[in-house]
Amino acid sequence: MKFIKNPITIIAILLLLFIASCSKEAGEGGTSAIQGKVYARYYNKTFTSFLGESYAPNKYVYICYGDNIAYGDKQRTDGGGSFEFKYLRKGKYKVYTFSLDTTLTNPAGQFEVLENVTITDNDQTVTTKDLLIADTPQN
Repeated sequence: MKFIKNPITIIAILLLLFIASCSKEAGEGGTSAIQGKVYARYYNKTFTSFLGESYAPNKYVYICYGDNIAYGDKQRTDGGGSFEFKYLRKGKYKVYTFSLDTTLTNPAGQFEVLENVTITDNDQTVTTKDLLIADTPQN
């Protein structure tokens, strides 16, 4: 093991390991953001009558960082149906909310409405397409 005795080789290996450990995956700690809106089509409780549509306030929106299955953060939409996840790094994200199942075929009664998003630069704000959901009016 002659190369281990060479201090330059040891320093080069340590430097490469240090640089490799500094790469950051998708997630919090950056300077970018993802924003969007949740738009709801409202129905009665049996989904037999359409009642109207508007941007949906007070709906949870979730974000998954990279290839993670579990969400990394969540927030509620504001009065105009808007949401924003700030301080993100470059990478791939999944942003989603839940819609009621108007077909009444899903045992859970709802399904995920998902948007895949990629942040490619620092200081970038990516706007998703509206997340379209079915809902019943809040009383």
